Amino acid sequence: MPELVLPRRPLRLAPDSISTPRAYYWSTPVILALCIFLLVWEGPGVLRDFTISQNPVLIEDGDVQNGRCTTRKAIFTDCEARLVYSYAGKDYETDVEIMFVDFHVGDYETGLVISGDHPELATMSLGLDKLWNRIITLTLFVLFLGGLGVGMIFLGLRIWRVLRKLRHPAMLAVVPVEIAAFDRKRNMLSITYNDSIADDKTKRSAYTKMQKGEEPMIVGANGGKPVALAVRHGNTALPVLLDDRLTRVELTDAERADALLPFQQVPDGHDGRPLLVEAPRQTMSIWKRLQILIGVLLLMVVGVVGFWLWYVLASDTQFQSPGMDINNMMPAPVNEWGCDQLKKRFGEQRAPFGCTAGDYTSWK
Repeated sequence: MPELVLPRRPLRLAPDSISTPRAYYWSTPVILALCIFLLVWEGPGVLRDFTISQNPVLIEDGDVQNGRCTTRKAIFTDCEARLVYSYAGKDYETDVEIMFVDFHVGDYETGLVISGDHPELATMSLGLDKLWNRIITLTLFVLFLGGLGVGMIFLGLRIWRVLRKLRHPAMLAVVPVEIAAFDRKRNMLSITYNDSIADDKTKRSAYTKMQKGEEPMIVGANGGKPVALAVRHGNTALPVLLDDRLTRVELTDAERADALLPFQQVPDGHDGRPLLVEAPRQTMSIWKRLQILIGVLLLMVVGVVGFWLWYVLASDTQFQSPGMDINNMMPAPVNEWGCDQLKKRFGEQRAPFGCTAGDYTSWK
């Protein structure tokens, strides 16, 4: 394709050349609200159980009322119960709810544990068995959702700053960009493009919309993806995708005609220029999908078994999660062998979940 030559003077761009995806407006507050909800819902319980774990006291005659565990999406489990107990001549009642990740099948057994330093703090022994599981799960969710929400706010502010700068004339530098995705809907062409192939690439992504009849200025392909022309407007953070008629650039009719003349001599497409054409979707055979599924399942089994062997033979603590959970899920003979290996190394200490006797403390 020929080179695009624009006048060497400051030029203004259409203010709507960069768009903010609609999903940003509703998904950002939803994601941040979900992050705060998880932190408020699970954080106090995790902190409570961490405090209890520093000096746990098992209450033999405590009453665990209305205990119930619910598993969602096969691995996310939340348990709740009302704990009623007496300690040092005082009666206590409290509601406890915990959430953790588990592959457990069947019922859970639990007891009532309090803090020896703060007897008003009580939890289920299951909550202590799963404490590190809960800490890691909560931390990962909060970091992921919080980071995603903050990142979306940052990107939204970047787009806002770019739109402000586009209102003022600036020198334009033509650069190629890679079109990552596009969608034609309701007479609107929505395009996501990446600044990833120019010599001074920023590796940033931008989003724009074009009205019916407008097309990006396609000049080639890179790795099967269309390459179009964009311009850097002064020192703005995002390049602006050009349309094939240069209506986004404030030019005189003569300047626009001169800039487009070399492209009109190219034989193909829309007024001599290529269009975005959606590639045909490739389908995968059922046999190929089955092979992939079997391969993934085998990898998961090998990974789980390998982690379990490391846990029972080499872990530096018996309270390693999800090692305890995996060991508890094993068939009775395998679980017994695993508990024996752990007992050889940690027999003088409290037994972990999956290897406890009826008192939830000693080895079975």
